[in-house]
Amino acid sequence: MRSFLYTLLALSLTLGISSFCFGGDDLGESWPTEKTRPPVTFDHDSHNEMADLEESCALCHHLFDETGNLLEDESSEDESCASCHSQTPKEEDDSKLPLRAAFHRRCKNCHLQKQKGPIACGQCHTAPQQP
Repeated sequence: MRSFLYTLLALSLTLGISSFCFGGDDLGESWPTEKTRPPVTFDHDSHNEMADLEESCALCHHLFDETGNLLEDESSEDESCASCHSQTPKEEDDSKLPLRAAFHRRCKNCHLQKQKGPIACGQCHTAPQQP
């Protein structure tokens, strides 16, 4: 019973932190316009090795057809995220998330689903380590 209560408490804290850090469902408009945290240092290869994702590029590097349908098993791994997701929302294309919201949604949702990896702002946005 105690284990269940701890799990319930951890889950409610996690959801509360993620709602605070990511602004709920409206990821693009509820964040500060100025950067308030340092950028994330992300080692793509070590992350994918640790998460056993070496052969699953399309999980993050997704592609859609002209009508907006996800192309299963197709990967955009040779393109930058910014080639589709802009730094700021474009009025003429409301269907694409802004770049920052796309990163946060992809990472946070996967970490929550797998119950592994950081989800709180300060767990990813850390000051660079001094040599």
